[in-house]
Amino acid sequence: MTSKTQSLLATWPSWAERAALVWSVLYATGAALAALTGPAFGYALLGKGTGTAAEATAAGLYGSAALLAYAMSCRPGRRWPPPAAWAAVVLCLTSGFAFLLSATHLLFFLSRNQPAIDWAAWANQGAAVVGAVLWGCAALAYRRRTLGTCPYCGDRAGTPSGLPPDTRAGLVAVAALVPYAILKTAWALGVTPGYTGEGRPGADPMYTSDVGLWLYDHGVDVTAALALVGMALALALTRPWGRRLPRVPLIALGWAGAGALTPFGVFLAVVGVLAWAGAVDAAVADHAPWVVLVAYGGFCLYGLALGRATRSFQRATRRPCERC
Repeated sequence: MTSKTQSLLATWPSWAERAALVWSVLYATGAALAALTGPAFGYALLGKGTGTAAEATAAGLYGSAALLAYAMSCRPGRRWPPPAAWAAVVLCLTSGFAFLLSATHLLFFLSRNQPAIDWAAWANQGAAVVGAVLWGCAALAYRRRTLGTCPYCGDRAGTPSGLPPDTRAGLVAVAALVPYAILKTAWALGVTPGYTGEGRPGADPMYTSDVGLWLYDHGVDVTAALALVGMALALALTRPWGRRLPRVPLIALGWAGAGALTPFGVFLAVVGVLAWAGAVDAAVADHAPWVVLVAYGGFCLYGLALGRATRSFQRATRRPCERC
């Protein structure tokens, strides 16, 4: 990394709002062009032809985000822009959270028949994740200037550094994944509560690779093992032993997991509630509604708790701010 790049990153509060404005204009323009020319530039939802409605809606929403960024740069000191800016972050993550999950394509043992990657959609989702980062920085910079705190760390002069990590967030994150890990392990062991179909739940031979099937036949569900890894990540972010691990990879994994699993979990929780209430026929085929709500919907709670744990770890391990 060159010294010029380091200097640019070090001064992010001074340009975050302008960067969010430029990004929003470009992304909205691309969506508008996709609406006019048909699904293009990766804007088509799920890689399918969705007509122009989705692209036109995206153009309108991100155009509104550009107006918000312009208002933030022209009207400092107002209280309402930061909540609206965080709504823009959620919007960006909704558009790009699949990018954060795309690393699962590298795990060959999860599926042998994964669909080919739509590289245009993948790049588009990656751009949306970049937008979420820029909007998050813009929201922080504006709020800190409004409150009169340090724009770089958010503290006031004289605030002690090295705050203790939020251990409760780590415990909540672990508890949120326990139902999923227990249920998937029970299924792998032949006990199938909440499953009404035939065959092996969670291990379709058409999609699961030979390695995954072999592990499943020996009582190990791959996704349950990944849930254990997620629990370990949450504990590493909130326990003293985690400070001996590399800081940047932990923070990157924490924010990526929170950004990917929170909207995914919200969707599954809502679908589970609707199925349980009888508003929809079935949340997931051959699965009882409570499975979707309790086990899969727990990803929402895990994502929120993981985000809090990551923020706590970031604050607890940062160096004293030289600008305060």
